[in-house]
Amino acid sequence: MSYQRGSLKKVHRKEGETWVLRYRVSTADGRRVEHNTPIGLVRKFFRDEDAWREVDRLGILIRINDAPTSNRIRFDALAEHYLKADFGADAVRPKSENSTTIMEHLVRDYLIDRWGQDIAEDIKPLAIQRWLKSLNAESKLAWTSIAKVRGIMSRIYKVGILHERITKNPVLAVETRCKTTYRAIVLTPTQTFNILKSLTNPLHHTLVLTCAATALRSSEILALRWEDILWLEEQIRVSKRWIKGMDGETKTEASDGYVPLHPVLANHLRWWRNQTPYREDRDFVFPSLKAKGRVPLSSSVFVADYLRPAAKPAGVQIHDGQRFGLHNLRHSLSNWLVNKARVDPKTVQGILRHSRIQTTLDLYTQNDGDEARGAQGKYLKAMGVTAKMVQ
Repeated sequence: MSYQRGSLKKVHRKEGETWVLRYRVSTADGRRVEHNTPIGLVRKFFRDEDAWREVDRLGILIRINDAPTSNRIRFDALAEHYLKADFGADAVRPKSENSTTIMEHLVRDYLIDRWGQDIAEDIKPLAIQRWLKSLNAESKLAWTSIAKVRGIMSRIYKVGILHERITKNPVLAVETRCKTTYRAIVLTPTQTFNILKSLTNPLHHTLVLTCAATALRSSEILALRWEDILWLEEQIRVSKRWIKGMDGETKTEASDGYVPLHPVLANHLRWWRNQTPYREDRDFVFPSLKAKGRVPLSSSVFVADYLRPAAKPAGVQIHDGQRFGLHNLRHSLSNWLVNKARVDPKTVQGILRHSRIQTTLDLYTQNDGDEARGAQGKYLKAMGVTAKMVQ
């Protein structure tokens, strides 16, 4: 806590009007509360300068700034303060509901569960490092997830220092591994085309084709309405994603934008619009027929019942327990464009709508111009997809 001088105030008391020094201290639960210390009667110290001289004579400022309770906040209180500061209504950078839910889970179910009752500034770096290692060895948590937990814990301390709840961050000395062992299954254009041939349901066929050609995230493609298909502009607008049964904000600011709509893909979407019973502007492009179009189809059910069974006969090697879904189509497009078609990585970054090109290059290997549409057309042609006649 930084040095504080407090403030003087006149209050009415039984013995007469009295000078009172007001200042704040931190309690063990992290709250900042006001304390009042009487200085003397106003009739004795007529001017505030006289009252301040009495404060100095009594040594009160030294005592309140050396108070042993000023930094004895428990970790659970520090963590809850962080959630309020970074994710509450007054947060400088508002977070999506999904991000907030994930963060609350990590903070409360991991960090507070382990360190909540400890005094924040008494937690030692070595104890933190040993605990993080145990999360991998005993709880089988991936190192990438452990690195994220470490980052959140460090952020909790940084916010605490910023708000003068604590004075040091023990996590700074803690090391962890962060390299992921996950390797996404990448499909070739031929494998993707074979999957498309086996999907006889036009809803499923058009969904996979659109996902393969646009690299939209599954939550983004499910949220699409027909009004988001901008036929004349040759673009698809991405302004939301489907989360927990409702529309939510895009994953990042960079995700809110447009992806190209090549004429071949547009042709297939027009054909599908003529087939679906839900073709109004506000209707979902890929609706749940069981729910009569009120919600989009379930991505997890579609993947389990249709996509995975179609992928294995198409030559896709999927081991038991290995992750595979619509997101693999996103990886496949970016990988092919960069490594096979030699498309400028900046163009691929625009299609994927990554805020940093390094993310595109590292993990997956808003441009909306002719070059992006041409790149998408190359992929459609490589798959052997041609324009469908509109009825």
